Amino acid sequence: MARKSPEKAARCETGASEQRFYYKGNRYKQLRAFVYTVKLGTFTRAAEALYLSQPSVSLQIKALERELDVTLLERTRRRITVTDAGEALYELARPLVEGWETLDRDFHARLQGLKSGSLTIAAGASTIQYLLPPLVQAYREQMPAVHLELANVTGKDGLALLREDGADFAVGSMLDVPHDLAYAPVYHFDPMLIMPPDHPLAAKDDIAIEDLSPYGLILPPQRLTTYRLVDLVFQQRQVPYTVAIEVGGWEVIKHYVAMGLGISIVTGICLTEEDHAHLAVRNMRRYFPQRSYGVVMRKGKYLSPEARAFIDLIKPGLLTHREYDESGHSAR
Repeated sequence: MARKSPEKAARCETGASEQRFYYKGNRYKQLRAFVYTVKLGTFTRAAEALYLSQPSVSLQIKALERELDVTLLERTRRRITVTDAGEALYELARPLVEGWETLDRDFHARLQGLKSGSLTIAAGASTIQYLLPPLVQAYREQMPAVHLELANVTGKDGLALLREDGADFAVGSMLDVPHDLAYAPVYHFDPMLIMPPDHPLAAKDDIAIEDLSPYGLILPPQRLTTYRLVDLVFQQRQVPYTVAIEVGGWEVIKHYVAMGLGISIVTGICLTEEDHAHLAVRNMRRYFPQRSYGVVMRKGKYLSPEARAFIDLIKPGLLTHREYDESGHSAR
């Protein structure tokens, strides 16, 4: 039998090595597509989370099934069912995929010592000011070595931060939930009419939306959700209204109302016991929708122990199993 020359043997060895590396890289992509599909329930959701096309995800899983010589998923028109072999592989592959995605962060956290990682939460100004303080205080007592960053963002900036993994999750209110994000509402607040104690409407216990027409409103900027909701309700009921002052910040709005510069519709989250001492307050849930606040995160995102610890303070077991993977909804 002819012997291979040293050069040819070396080329064969190099080629085999490159093939093994390619195989391993390709296998990881296949396992990642499989894990995301099982976790999120459909090829479409997995593709959105992985920023791939749906056919690409499907082909990767078919290739994985072919190489393992098993059926991992039973496919029907409306849903997929995980086989026994699929469940076994999912239990093995999920920690590998999630561990690989957080390797850099976990490595640096390990270097800094146990319970010393970092956590970034995206939230709006009102959430940071009124909702998060007791949670942050409890978290600092529980995880004192974790570097906590509260990113003060609104609207599109907050969504962009989540999508680029600039934040672990967000806490806030959502009306329309994009397909690639999940929203788990926890807190609910009523819409409240605030006015000076000597205002004519303060003498009435039952205030109709038509009663607000003669008085100028003080509202947040038009780009914010509160303004949009107030405008929508007045338009739907065909009730005329006037915006006297447009200004940002609940504390500023409350101060201007107390000065007698107008009345306002605010979310109950911003009202304290002290506010009731110098403002007349009436519940307007009869006309305006309730606002929910909760946890927002990118579908399929792996949550670090630091992130899960904070979410458990918000509501224990909030993101168990696949709840955070399902389609979000608007709790209006």
